[in-house]
Order: sequence, then structure tokens, then C-alpha cells
Amino acid sequence: MALSSDSSSPSPLEWKFSQIFGEKLPGEDVQDIDIISAVEFDNKGNFLAVGDRGGRVVIFENKSGNHDLLEHTSRSELERLDLVPQHPKFQYKTEFQSHEPEFDYLKSTEIEETINEVQWCATPNGSLFILSANNKTIKLWRVKDHRVKKVKEMDVTPFVSSENSLMAESSFINGKHKPNFANGHSLEWTENVANNMFTSHSGHDKVTSFADANPARCRKVYAHAHDFNINSISMNSDGETFLSGDDLRINLWNLEVSNQCFNIIDTKPENMEDLIEVITSAEFHPFHCNLLAYSSSRGFIRLVDMRQSALCDHNAMILKDEESHGPKSFFTEIIASISDLNFANDGRHILSRDYMNLKLWDMHMDARPLATYRIHEQLQPKLCELYNNDAIFDKFDCCLSGDGLHFATGSYSNHLRIFSNGIGSQEGVTMEASKNPYRKLQAQTSRRARRSSLSNLTRGFYRQGHDESTRNDEFSFNSKLLHLAWHPTKNLIACAANNSLLMYYA
Repeated sequence: MALSSDSSSPSPLEWKFSQIFGEKLPGEDVQDIDIISAVEFDNKGNFLAVGDRGGRVVIFENKSGNHDLLEHTSRSELERLDLVPQHPKFQYKTEFQSHEPEFDYLKSTEIEETINEVQWCATPNGSLFILSANNKTIKLWRVKDHRVKKVKEMDVTPFVSSENSLMAESSFINGKHKPNFANGHSLEWTENVANNMFTSHSGHDKVTSFADANPARCRKVYAHAHDFNINSISMNSDGETFLSGDDLRINLWNLEVSNQCFNIIDTKPENMEDLIEVITSAEFHPFHCNLLAYSSSRGFIRLVDMRQSALCDHNAMILKDEESHGPKSFFTEIIASISDLNFANDGRHILSRDYMNLKLWDMHMDARPLATYRIHEQLQPKLCELYNNDAIFDKFDCCLSGDGLHFATGSYSNHLRIFSNGIGSQEGVTMEASKNPYRKLQAQTSRRARRSSLSNLTRGFYRQGHDESTRNDEFSFNSKLLHLAWHPTKNLIACAANNSLLMYYA
């Protein structure tokens, strides 16, 4: 990862439209259950899971040509073979209904089916395992490919006895008996038996075809462990455990044990009137299975070590921005709430998103962020309006590239904001989540890039992005890009705009 004292700056990325799924037609009304609520790549980037408010999980698969060969072949070998690496192209694989609406009779509250989080697990034996969570329940799903044989034609030849022919005709052609198999599928025989239209190249009397089937089965249900709405699930690097977090507690689960979990963090005070902050997001360290980080509504990021005690009520480190950028107001604490955090692959840096800013943290610097990027500073005068229509409580996701050099998040009017690590780099890029991402954006004049220096790393610096160019743009608060994910190995971003899934590559 290049977040170091190196004076070189990352190469600017030119983003282009790649794909769109669920494109909204002109004049079409989007139903609430079709709005996307979660997006997540698997750790290799071969699959993409999308959850929506209707409780469904849709899986897309990378079907770009030679992607398996490109993954395991060196660049020099690719050049020798004259193969040009292509950006991933995804296609629909399967979908399943993960959650249904429920009713809690004890609390007289409805439990929505909305998928809050999806998380990929280890994939043994070619099967796909994925965790999905709504407000109260987490489920482990298994999706496995089955090769289903379908017999298209059968020719009764002299080599088949008349008795066997009668048995075959009565049992298969008339449909009186269809042998079933463990995968839930049966052999499909066509009625055209007498007319032998095809013969196989091996001389047999039938032509077979193969089709993929992707049945999803729920393997485990992790329920009755959260009094408040689940806002985070995160797989541990050990591949065996995962965490789930709500407003006041974080629980540790074993994938194989669904009826028991361990409460490792509990911030609930004895008197709820003494409550001053809530947990907003939590994630395991990418390779240290004993470390995790969680954020709060006060803008703090706490790192805890599970080796210290069973109940992690003592923090190993607290990351907080001690420097104030602007005057204090009634809305200061509201907009300081962190909505999402992500570890970089190096395990040292953390990216967080609050309402106004995207911040990059270094675990070796706990007093201030390494860099701060303003997302929509022009909304500062409208905080009262945003509070009245509840838009100020919107939760925006953030994500990092696999090399940790670039970061992305969303904004209103379906704007996608992309930044680099800031060491002599250009200002952030703003795109609209559409087929033509630059159609509504005015020509932007980039300011002079900040001079690269080592002091920028140790002192921290502030980025304002393209505030001047977008200051006069009117924001649509009904169109907001909340959920997005970065491909783990390629410069490819998948983002959700209402019911549409869009992908961009660089």
C-alpha cells in the first residue's frame, strides 16, 4: 500500500461507465421494496451480492472472458500470450428471498424485511456462503452450482429390446414416473422420440445438455440476540467467527453455532438517560483476528483487543479528531456521527464517513485524521432544512480500492465522489450515477495541486474537493447514493441508485 512517506502521487484515474442492472424506464415509479440497501463484493471479486428492501439477495457473477486465466497469470506472460486484461463484466447468477416481514408480539413492533448488511464467508467445495441481516435476524445461506442433465432426444434403435422400449415409453414419455435426485431436479425427456433428429458424436442414442442451477438454502439462523436494530456484520479473518453490532452491543458468533453468542461490547448504561452515544458501525481487522474497530455517533473510532478480556470494555486505542473545523452548533454532534468505516488491506489505515466528510485515519496517529475530504460542504447553510426533513440522518457508505490509494463515497443527486490519497494528487472526481456520469456536471477547473511533502502525512491535511464547481448546483435530497463497494483487485466500483445497480471502471 502506498500510504507512506513516498513523494510520488497516484496516477489519476479516468472513470467510465461499465454496466447497469435494473435500469429505471422513463416515467416508471420505483417501488420501495426494489430499492437497493446493501452491496458487497466477495474477497476475490468474482461475485457481487446485492440486498434490497424487499428482503431479497441477488448475486451477480464475473463472466468476463479469461478472468480465471488473468487472475493466475503474470503480466509478462499475458503480454507474451497477447492477452489484454479487461475490467470485470458481471451477469445475473441467482437470487433468493432471504427475509420476510415479521411482527414482534412482545414489543408490538413490525420487523421489516429490509436487508441491512450482506457479508461473504469462506467458499469451501465450490459453494458460496453468504450472511444476510435485517434489523433483528442474521441468516447464513449456501448457494451451490449444480450441473443438471437434460435429455433432449431419445431414439429407440434395434439394439434396444421391445420390452425395454415399452418400459421407457411408459415410464418417461407418458410422464407416469419421473425419478428425482437429491438436488431436487429430475431428468426431462421430450415427447419427440420416434423422430430421431440428432445423434451424439459418440454414437449413443441420446443428446444431453447441461444447465446450471443455483438453489440457495438457509443453513443457519442467528436470532434473538439484539434488542436494537443490527447495523453491522463482519467476518473475522479466521473464517470461523463473525460479529454483529447494534446501537449498544456487539456480539461474537461462531458460524456453526446459531443458538449462542458472546457479548463482547456493551455500552448500555444502567440508566438510559445517561446515554451519550451509540455504536454506528463495526468491523474486524483484515488479518489480526483479535482486533476490531467500531465507530460511534460522537465521531470516535475505538479499537479493541479481544485478548485483553472477555468483555472488551477497555479500548486499546481511540481515534478522534481533536481539531475543530468550523464553529460549534446544534447540528455539530449530529453531523459528526460516523455512518461507516472500513479497514484498508494493510491493516493500518481506516476510512470513515460522517455526514459531511470522508476521513482517512492512521492507527499510529490517534489525535487527528491523516486526511479529510469534504463531500458536500455547500450544505452547511441548509442543515436546519436537512434536519426538518430527516435527511441529516442519512447513512452514507464508503469504500477503498484494493491498493488503498483511492477512496469513494456517495452524496445527494446520486453523485459519486472519488478521491485519491492526497499526496500531490488532484482533487476529487464527481460523477452522477447514470449511463452518462458527467452529463449534468459543469466543467470543473482544478485548483493547483497541493505540494507534496512528508509533513502532509504527519500533520494531516484538509481537502475540499470541487466545492466551488458544485456550489451552485441544486441537490435532490430524494436521490441519494448511499451504498457502494469497490472491487478488491480492480478499479471497479459498484454503486446503488434507488433500484439500479451501476458499475464504473478506470
